[in-house]
Amino acid sequence: MRILLIHQNFPGQYKHLAPILAELGHQVVALTPKVQKPVKWQGVNVIPYAIRGSSTANLHPWLIDFETKVLRGQSCYAAARDLRKRGFTPDVILAHHGWGESMFLKDVWPEARLGLYCELYHLTTKEFTNFDPEFAKDDLETDALRIRMKNLNNRLHAEVMDAGISPTAFQASTFPDSYQSRLTVAHDGIDTAVVKPDPEAALEITGGKVVTRDDEVITFINRNLEPYRGYHIFMRALPELLRRRPNAQVVMIGGDEVSYGASPPKGQTWKQLYIDEVRSKISDADWERVHFLGRVPYDRFLAMMQVSRVHVYLTYPFVLSWSLLESMATECAIVASGTRPVQEVLTEGETGRMVDFFDGPAMVERVCELMDDPEQRRALGKAARAFAVENYDLHSRCLPKHLQWVTDLAEKTPRPPLD
Repeated sequence: MRILLIHQNFPGQYKHLAPILAELGHQVVALTPKVQKPVKWQGVNVIPYAIRGSSTANLHPWLIDFETKVLRGQSCYAAARDLRKRGFTPDVILAHHGWGESMFLKDVWPEARLGLYCELYHLTTKEFTNFDPEFAKDDLETDALRIRMKNLNNRLHAEVMDAGISPTAFQASTFPDSYQSRLTVAHDGIDTAVVKPDPEAALEITGGKVVTRDDEVITFINRNLEPYRGYHIFMRALPELLRRRPNAQVVMIGGDEVSYGASPPKGQTWKQLYIDEVRSKISDADWERVHFLGRVPYDRFLAMMQVSRVHVYLTYPFVLSWSLLESMATECAIVASGTRPVQEVLTEGETGRMVDFFDGPAMVERVCELMDDPEQRRALGKAARAFAVENYDLHSRCLPKHLQWVTDLAEKTPRPPLD
């Protein structure tokens, strides 16, 4: 089979699937703007395309996001036409359509089957538009119109999508009924043979200090430290947490940019904004026990999980972070927000402890309770890993589902592009 992969940050969600498809003998080609020249990666021919064009000045703000996606879609379309001229015709196209790249590919190859990675559909219910009142828009009714426009990319892809795959049932549930018969729920998978407990793990933190499982380590992770992942809630609880746990080392991983939601006030970062808010409530001696590691290589992230005594995970009702499942696989004792994405993978009192997203004092209470109860930590951690292995293991569960999905996709009658 000839398979084309599209991802703006390849391999992205195809990190495990793409090499396996190549290993099984399929001809696998990837288009991405991430590389500058053609390269071979684990059996996959990775071909660059350049994003052409720029945003229009003074464009209506509701159209800026869509125009960006159209520019990517047009650029990817041009690269696809070049591939067609060189004789490549895919049987199957797999794409993360969130950036618009795959918008026009059925116009190049109408007989190809298009399988989309359906990460999230933007909804206008209060759970999504006003979950966190601190960041509510001035006019929620008008904001609902903006969000509906944001779904233009989803809607255009729905016309030509032959099948979709979503990593969690919660994420799949955000898509309209018209998608549901074409959606399969299958997570990307956690390699639990690699992501596992290690009693000998050690992590170097700031000042050259090294922490191990013998230390009282509290961990918190965001791709970028921002409100969508509860950074503001955690930071506001930090003074009391440090006061209650005088021996704890608090270790945080995350960048200074914005992955989701609104940007911070101009010239600031969410990270520094909330440091500034709480710093006066924390003594210099206690602040020395707070460690911001920034973005780190995967082996360092894994060591952080393996030395963690209690891991805190907070999120809006949104895309579930891989890091939660990875923390489960390393037998972390977890305190998490009781939001819908979390409830899908954690069970209160069995595989973790859950609190209301906004209840910082309750979060501190649960962390302290677990710190003082090693038996509860051990039981929760072991149950969490068992659940992760049973339901989200890469090789025994998730990859087989994805491979079957690709096989089924190849047998479908393709949807042609619509005028």
